[in-house]
Amino acid sequence: MRTTDGRTAAARSSGWATAALLIAASLEIAHAQTQTRKPAPTRKPAPPPAQALTKAVPEIKCQSLLGVGVTTKLEFCDILSGRTPLEGMIITLPPHRGDVILTFDLHNRHTYSEELMKAKRGYARYTAIIGAMAMDNTLLQRAAIQSEFRAAADLFDRIGGGAGPGGVKAVAPTGVEHIRLIIPAIENEVSLLGEKVTIDRPDGNATYSSPGRPIAIVSNVAIEYRPGPPPRQPPAKK
Repeated sequence: MRTTDGRTAAARSSGWATAALLIAASLEIAHAQTQTRKPAPTRKPAPPPAQALTKAVPEIKCQSLLGVGVTTKLEFCDILSGRTPLEGMIITLPPHRGDVILTFDLHNRHTYSEELMKAKRGYARYTAIIGAMAMDNTLLQRAAIQSEFRAAADLFDRIGGGAGPGGVKAVAPTGVEHIRLIIPAIENEVSLLGEKVTIDRPDGNATYSSPGRPIAIVSNVAIEYRPGPPPRQPPAKK
């Protein structure tokens, strides 16, 4: 009996030791896994989507309206040279957040003559420069166009309301340059003011920049912008 009880006690002692070793090993493995496991990365909230740009035709004050195109039905405005923004084509910008994208088509200004065409003296090359001005007379950007006229097909359009054949005016836009300007957010109005035009003809060339001189023609004015907050309402009277 002693021998059996001794063996039983020894077996029990050995089993407890084995169980203790297994528990210790499991704890060490769990501790190692805890130490090597990287914390889950913190997800940053996605930024809100950017507000879409609104496209619109702005309010325009043209100092010298040339007329409406016979084919395109666009309004064409003469851009005059001058010393102050008030002498230019004034574009009023609606309430907006951020910069405004101003686009327009710039044309040279040609006086068409059948007599000159028949005499083969109708060729002309024009280089016109205008400026986009802030209303405090700060130059924001310049725009330019250079084009050549050789035949009636070079005219961009004819202007209705004239005394010429077909009821069109002799003056017409020729050439086209699509202009894209970024107007700073602080501006609420922009003036397009003529700077100078150089005309090269077979019989010589000349540059014109005197105040009130038509320099170029503009059509198809548009803007892209993010609408600003609505105007504040006055407090209700008690």
